[in-house]
Amino acid sequence: GLALDAGAESFAVRGGAVQALLVDLGLAGDIVAPAPGPAWLQPATGDAVPLPATALLGIPADPLADDVVRVVGLAAAERAVALDARPVGEVPAMLGPLVRERLGAEVLDRLVAPVVHGVHSQHPDQLPVARAHPGLADAVANAGSLGGAVARLRAAAPPGAAVAGIRGGINRLVPALADDLARRGGDIRLGTRVGDLGALDGTVVVAAPGVAAPAAPGRRIDLVTLVVEQDELDAAPRGTGLLVAAGAPVGARALTHATAKWEWLREAAAGRHVVRLSYDETPADPVAAARADAETLLGVRLPVLVDAAQVFWVRPAAASVPSDRVVVGETVAGSGLAGIVAHAERTATELLAR
Repeated sequence: GLALDAGAESFAVRGGAVQALLVDLGLAGDIVAPAPGPAWLQPATGDAVPLPATALLGIPADPLADDVVRVVGLAAAERAVALDARPVGEVPAMLGPLVRERLGAEVLDRLVAPVVHGVHSQHPDQLPVARAHPGLADAVANAGSLGGAVARLRAAAPPGAAVAGIRGGINRLVPALADDLARRGGDIRLGTRVGDLGALDGTVVVAAPGVAAPAAPGRRIDLVTLVVEQDELDAAPRGTGLLVAAGAPVGARALTHATAKWEWLREAAAGRHVVRLSYDETPADPVAAARADAETLLGVRLPVLVDAAQVFWVRPAAASVPSDRVVVGETVAGSGLAGIVAHAERTATELLAR
């Protein structure tokens, strides 16, 4: 009886592109902030811990802060300080090499990689610095250290949560866009195959994988959503959810306690709890695996499973775009609604300028 997001359930507020779009679509009053409080991290060994408070994608501003040491250990934290004290040379293009060079492999593997994997569904070695944060490279050069750059960027960021949602779910964005297009005289045709893009009139903008040469095959991601009854979850024992480090004793790569994160969903669930778990490798029995993983990650038994749903999609790899085509979407803009919407807006502006 609950209508739930089967894909993204939040968007990054950085840049303001998604908020501006929602305002245009008349949904400004339905933009909601998540519950305050940190997400948690399940390390490869040991108990779950809250993510460090002063970090950017897991990159700590102060490696010696107590909440960082709790994750990476004192020796790794001291090594990170020593590495980051060295002069800054050319900033690497990819985030993984930057963190490894400035803070060490332990900080990268134990802290940054789980966060980046949870947010961007890829390892930091595959994530360009410019896509992780457009101002990070310049901030490193100006601050003279990675930790100093993170501190400056966090200080300059607007107060409040880094993500937001839509009351009723992010899925409401799609019909709102469709209705807006129809009001403007647009024509949406479903189930229609296009054999020759060149035969279409006007400027064709493609927003689909498979139209350009991908750098690598896409990656399947499975999402299992559980609705459970368990009063112990009322206290949100792991905050709004957990990110999982490689080597942890579960198959899930992330868990979101959705009813702890979103007030509107908590009200709609009427005492039940909604938990989302994502997987890079499809379990043989997804629902059973998700239930067991949720019990391990939350530290709570889940004896009453009300319902469950599994969806999957293939996340397209980055693609090189032919010069004669205009392409938008994840293949060229990376993952995340904020980057995808901002790229599409820039593309539209450039087309209008012609």
